[in-house]
Amino acid sequence: MDMRQLRYFLAIAQEGQITRAAKQLNMEQPPLSRQLKLMEQELGVVLFDRNGKQLQLTQAGELLRQKAISLMNQFDETVTYVQELGEGVQGVLAIGVVVSCISLVPPAIQRFSEKYPQITFKIQEGDHFLLGELLENRDIELILTRLPFQSDFRSQHYSVLPLPSDPFVALVPSEWSPDPEERSMSMEQLARLPFLTLKTERTTGMHDRVFHEFRQHGLEPRIISESSSVAITVALVASGIGAAILPKSVMHTFESPRIKQMTIADAEFRSDVGIVWLRDRHLSKSARHFMDMYVD
Repeated sequence: MDMRQLRYFLAIAQEGQITRAAKQLNMEQPPLSRQLKLMEQELGVVLFDRNGKQLQLTQAGELLRQKAISLMNQFDETVTYVQELGEGVQGVLAIGVVVSCISLVPPAIQRFSEKYPQITFKIQEGDHFLLGELLENRDIELILTRLPFQSDFRSQHYSVLPLPSDPFVALVPSEWSPDPEERSMSMEQLARLPFLTLKTERTTGMHDRVFHEFRQHGLEPRIISESSSVAITVALVASGIGAAILPKSVMHTFESPRIKQMTIADAEFRSDVGIVWLRDRHLSKSARHFMDMYVD
């Protein structure tokens, strides 16, 4: 069995039909059927159960699929590594970023593009779980994210480059604090306001960090909105709906004259930030140089 046959097998497993897999591979159906039969004969196992026109992986087929994906990833990364030995930094760099870290991306891209103009960026935005899936599927190489990174995979699966942490600040509607000299609030003052929090069913890291700080002060604010969106939370503050506590850098992206940003007088807590990648993946030269933009 060779790499070509593994690609054929993975296409069939993905499509669930010989016809669709042949179309994906830009080849005729009969040769693809023959290749599948040859693989099953060589391995001495049945890889698919035939259920009408639909093909379903057997237990042996599922095991081969998992191993084949790993082998193909290693093969592709090895080819990239060898090619890069004789080339400059070029091609496409695919990265992921959570919304609350968007403001940290443009300065690095600007500096990177001045140094490596042959690189084109492909940027995906999403929550930890979506970006974790894209990373696992090799659709992106790096994720710029809040820490800890929460996904469907074990934390030992990732390598992390910590970046400078980001202080939390209070965001209140400007009309709630008309005094220009008022530049800070206490946790007790914040707890008395209608409160907006950033939280989803699966990602609660920022919410947990903020509410841990409230509870350290013996406080429990009244939540009037839980949202999975930074943009929605900021828009609600700007509309006078409530107050929020978010990392300071968020407001570089969502700055608004209708929002007053204030330090928290009796609490100095921060949001950890970092770059995450798959521990067992060979990073491209462009990905390694991109990370250098954050540590130089």
